Amino acid sequence: MEETGTGTVGFVGLGNMGSVLASNLVAAGHRVVANDAAGPERAPAGARYAPTVAEVAREAGVVVLSLPDGTASEQVARQIAAADGRRATHVVDTSTIGTGAAQAIDALLAGHGIAYVDAPVSGGVSGARARTLAVMYAGPDDACARVLPVLAGLSDRRHRVGDRAGLAQAMKLANNFLAATALAATSEAIAFGLSAGLDMGTMLEVINNSSGRNSATSDKFPNQVLTGRYAAGFANSLMAKDVRLYLRAVAEAGGTPAIGELIAAVWERYAGAEPGADFTRIFPYYQELMRKSTSLI
Repeated sequence: MEETGTGTVGFVGLGNMGSVLASNLVAAGHRVVANDAAGPERAPAGARYAPTVAEVAREAGVVVLSLPDGTASEQVARQIAAADGRRATHVVDTSTIGTGAAQAIDALLAGHGIAYVDAPVSGGVSGARARTLAVMYAGPDDACARVLPVLAGLSDRRHRVGDRAGLAQAMKLANNFLAATALAATSEAIAFGLSAGLDMGTMLEVINNSSGRNSATSDKFPNQVLTGRYAAGFANSLMAKDVRLYLRAVAEAGGTPAIGELIAAVWERYAGAEPGADFTRIFPYYQELMRKSTSLI
């Protein structure tokens, strides 16, 4: 479907988020060729699976990455750059990898004539399915214009935040730090209220009509905690990673992340106790620690 202006779109990384984003591209009318280290089982309907990253790079002009960390993004970027007969001229990285990693990958790809658009996402798997995911992207004008049809295929909510790699990562890390803080603080506040005899539903109703309202009280608690679902689709280990990246970025900018250190300790301990658990399950974990009068940090 060449009317999109992008030809075939490549996609590397078909985890919980990546598989949905790749499906969104297919649904938006893009021809998609996808690869994942785990094999073809995760490839969405309508996409063609390619057994190697090099094959993706040979078939697609724009390649989207959805990978767990900066090391993985750099490894894939090197494979794209080294591919014989490569058609790929642009890479869109939706991974959360930190400012330094994004700048390093940008420089690596630029040395091979490939433009890099830093484009992390926020909103969870449910947001990706509903196309309400926030795509924060940064890159030169011409590169952003070239990949805009692809970004539009990923989500209906897109925000250009700068003209160079690393700025979108900075935006994402600031956002995720606030989300991590809100969820941890709300867990403590709700646990306190329950121990005092309040009802969770009542607490959420009052807080959401008062000054304490935040993303945890308006979304995560009503939809995941109060219902007992705990299926937001984002692992605690990934949140711990994102907060670590935030601390690193603040330090690199010459700041002192006093609150950040505290929040990082909370998420590191939770991720260590229940590896891979949904990040919304921090509430029952936190509640149990409070019952035992055990410090979370």
